[in-house]
Amino acid sequence: VYPARMQANLESLGGVVHSQKVLLALTQAGMSREAAYAAVQRAAMATWTALGTPGAKDFRANLLADAEVAARLDAAALTAAMDPARDFGQVDAIF
Repeated sequence: VYPARMQANLESLGGVVHSQKVLLALTQAGMSREAAYAAVQRAAMATWTALGTPGAKDFRANLLADAEVAARLDAAALTAAMDPARDFGQVDAIF
């Protein structure tokens, strides 16, 4: 296992790997699942189609630029939702 390479691979996706956690955060903030899904999909596709191009925004920036998302989650809440540490909190218990 090469942790640095794994981290680079995840970062190469522009943050889209966190889409499920953002969807959950939006629904917990009161957005309907359908509206949250549409907002996350818009931001993910904007990120995905622009990957590697000059001036491309990452997933977080695209989410913050979306008025529907910004009305429910501020920058701090979005950062917390996208924190990769949440994915590894139970690693020791699992293994």
